[in-house]
Amino acid sequence: MATHPSVETKYMEERRELFHGIRNLERRSFLKVSAAALGASAGLAYPHSFTPVSVAQGAEDTGSDQAFRFAYVSDSHLYEKDVNDRFVRGLLRAVDDVNNLDPQPDFVFYGGDLAQLGQEKELELGAQILKNLKAPLRIMVGEHDWYLDMGQKWQELFGDPTYSFDHKGVHFVVLNSVVEADFWTERNMTPMERMMTVAGLDNSLQSPFTVGQTQRKWLQDDLEKLSDDARLIILSHSPLYKLYKPWNFWTDDAEEVQAILNRFKNVVVIHGHTHQLLTNRIGNIHFHGVLSTAWPWPYAPEGMPELTIEMSRPDPFNPNDGCGDGEVHVHPDGLVDKIYNLWNRNPVSVTAAYTASGGSDSVPPKPNRPSY
Repeated sequence: MATHPSVETKYMEERRELFHGIRNLERRSFLKVSAAALGASAGLAYPHSFTPVSVAQGAEDTGSDQAFRFAYVSDSHLYEKDVNDRFVRGLLRAVDDVNNLDPQPDFVFYGGDLAQLGQEKELELGAQILKNLKAPLRIMVGEHDWYLDMGQKWQELFGDPTYSFDHKGVHFVVLNSVVEADFWTERNMTPMERMMTVAGLDNSLQSPFTVGQTQRKWLQDDLEKLSDDARLIILSHSPLYKLYKPWNFWTDDAEEVQAILNRFKNVVVIHGHTHQLLTNRIGNIHFHGVLSTAWPWPYAPEGMPELTIEMSRPDPFNPNDGCGDGEVHVHPDGLVDKIYNLWNRNPVSVTAAYTASGGSDSVPPKPNRPSY
């Protein structure tokens, strides 16, 4: 009589294959790695070829004012592969999600916090996985990527954390919004102590995030050439408004950045860091958060922006619930439909009509379980 491997045996075989693939992460083995990571996720067609992409930053062909799409992945918080493989599998799954989009997005935006502790092996692992994206990559820095070595390794891999580019009539600006005042020198902190402090919550040691005077001046100069009706999308890691200071869901000079953007008819800001569905509007500026591939954050206890449709409370027994990736559909007027591809749930769309109407039109579905 033929025997069949048990579920446990199959799982252990897949796990061994996963770790073998992660050790090598060659393009030929990437399919096996991501297949093992997704395991029982039926119905997904895996990509058949991979082309490493350049993360070089700069100008592109602008084209005409037209609609287009780009994808996003964010906040993977990778540890070294021997410490935590779950977050690695999350990023692998997101790369597969994006590579299976048909048609492919114009580019992929990574929203920061690729690493958890900013260590070289964490960042190198993330960079190697992201090379398997079919579409070109644009990337932004997060505080977890920066404060171990003050961005030295991240910049070696990805370049300048502050830059702009034009795509199909839209001007994109990428900011380093996690600049902190020096709290570590007078305390004689080691680099890892500094990193662990910035990575923590509810502590009184670190300073709030800022964009900072130097970048604000750079932003003012960069936007000077644009007309008031230009299509403008700002990409930042922390939200460019003040949400909840104890968790540093906050940018201390947000009002000064907003003042630079106030002359434009419509501005879209897309940010990482908060790991959740998050929507806000302040005057002409429409704000959208992105999902994490590592874990979902609960919502801040002091209230949320009025336009936010809170996602359902994540299932604590399902490590992927509340995580995901998504797309941004850019309209000819510069406003966007924000697609949240929540893993193991139906996707949620927060449309341009919803934010433009102040929440009266195209209202997304309410959560079926109250959020935390």
